[in-house]
Amino acid sequence: MSQVVPRITVMTPGQIAEVHARSLEILAGTGARVDSPQARALFARAGCEPRDDGRVLIPAGVVEWALRTAPSEVAVFDRTGAPAFKLGTGGGGTRFGIGVTNLFYQDPLTDAVAPFAREHMASCARLGDALKGMDVVSTIGVLRDLPPENADLYATLEMAANTTKPLVLLVSEAAAFEPALDLLEEIRGDFAAKPFVIPYFNPVSPLVINADTSDKMAAAIARGLPVIYSNYGMSGATAPITPAGTLALLNAELLAGLVLAELMREGAAVILGILPAGFDMATAASYYGPETMLLNLACGEMMAHYRLPHCGTSGSGTGWGADLLAADLFWMNHLTSCLGPAGLAPFVGGNFDSLAFSPAAAVYADHVIGQARRFAGGFALDEGSLGLAEIAEVGPGGNFLTADLTLRRFREAAFASPIFPRLSLEAWLGRGSPRAEDLLRKHTVELMAAHPAPPDRADLLARGEAFIGRLRR
Repeated sequence: MSQVVPRITVMTPGQIAEVHARSLEILAGTGARVDSPQARALFARAGCEPRDDGRVLIPAGVVEWALRTAPSEVAVFDRTGAPAFKLGTGGGGTRFGIGVTNLFYQDPLTDAVAPFAREHMASCARLGDALKGMDVVSTIGVLRDLPPENADLYATLEMAANTTKPLVLLVSEAAAFEPALDLLEEIRGDFAAKPFVIPYFNPVSPLVINADTSDKMAAAIARGLPVIYSNYGMSGATAPITPAGTLALLNAELLAGLVLAELMREGAAVILGILPAGFDMATAASYYGPETMLLNLACGEMMAHYRLPHCGTSGSGTGWGADLLAADLFWMNHLTSCLGPAGLAPFVGGNFDSLAFSPAAAVYADHVIGQARRFAGGFALDEGSLGLAEIAEVGPGGNFLTADLTLRRFREAAFASPIFPRLSLEAWLGRGSPRAEDLLRKHTVELMAAHPAPPDRADLLARGEAFIGRLRR
């Protein structure tokens, strides 16, 4: 069967080779500052040149060794141990998730903003569980109604108890990272063989591997978990103003992180990606725009060239709620991600540069993801799909309303939204001229109220609460 499959390609093979060469030049000549003494020692033992200012110069041969050593595919499971998806060479398209580490919660009906609290984590994790387009649930917010020493643990517990989907874990307090993994093992058992948790780490651009990041990486890799190593660079501020310079720098940082991971344990599974942003000199604010999406795809192509799993941008940005600003970025990010080589896009639904999580925006993004995946899926071009016999039978001036192919396929052919009905002008007027935004908000509230928690939620919460209580005595 012939399949028409639309795709976006950003760079030529020669341009990919150029970016790789320039990234190696950065690592060998400028190097990366490595704050952890233990991490610096690993680099030094591998033949990297340490400098007195904490920098480490990483030769091309060490990078090439790491590229050969790292797995090209990561299998991810859900909390029950069932296979969820794969990232890398065996992946099946872009995977999406809601998040990430927002400080505020936006009411789905009014967009009123409140400090993100434990109850919000529970309800939003269940929302992520309900949305078919979301493959993972990331750490959606930072709990601000609990002391910092406990907030990460309760956030982790609420995520695990309110969804069975895989988790992307971000822990704000460094001291809480290993206890959070201990908590998950307490309520789920050893999950290294079938990981449903992927810890997420950020270095500091430009070219700094901070101690917290390397320490957390070491702890996760020692447990056999796959990790996400992703950097955030603002062009003109923490990265060069040009897209080319930003790509070369951020790619170099990813390669440095890959080397460190493989030095920690040869064969460690690492998912790499960039979060490129612009920096508005007038407002001193970061933003995502067209260049962000280009660089996201360019990074995906670099990782495909390296045969490494990729984690990219998700469309969280400068929306003010479930509004046109948010929708603008959702469409640009989700469609280009599905048409390009983007692997995992785990941070959907944040507004104000991921400061406020909007359930209504996340639901709209899920709507966009469904259509983007249909577009990226293309269509069949074969004898059965062409229907030449039917065309001949109907002839000029006829119709295909009762044709066999129509009757067999009309349900799958039409995209049906659970949010937005298809209304004629007369039907719209007859319903009182509803606003699409109001239908979205109503659907979001109903979905959040109706979707059940996992059946073992109460048990997990009880066991998790007991573990945290013992830990804090």
